Amino acid sequence: MSLINREQSPSLRQGFRLQWEPRQDCHVLLYPEGMIKLNTSAGQILELVDGQRSVATIIDRLSESFPGVPGIDEDVLAFLEVAHAQFWIE
Repeated sequence: MSLINREQSPSLRQGFRLQWEPRQDCHVLLYPEGMIKLNTSAGQILELVDGQRSVATIIDRLSESFPGVPGIDEDVLAFLEVAHAQFWIE
């Protein structure tokens, strides 16, 4: 059973911050103990995670930005599951 549902409005966990890192040429997730280098897709998803937007809205925004990409909703849900399991989001 999925821990993430489309009605939830996830947010970055307290102490975590997303930022673009020019030297790394990617988004990174900063936290007190270190840094996580994110791939392009992860950065695009986490940019929309603000505690206000629902998962459904995040999926809709990404579907509009990348029309015709099959399975984008499953990919977003799968990534958010991993981010939740890693304690990046709540």
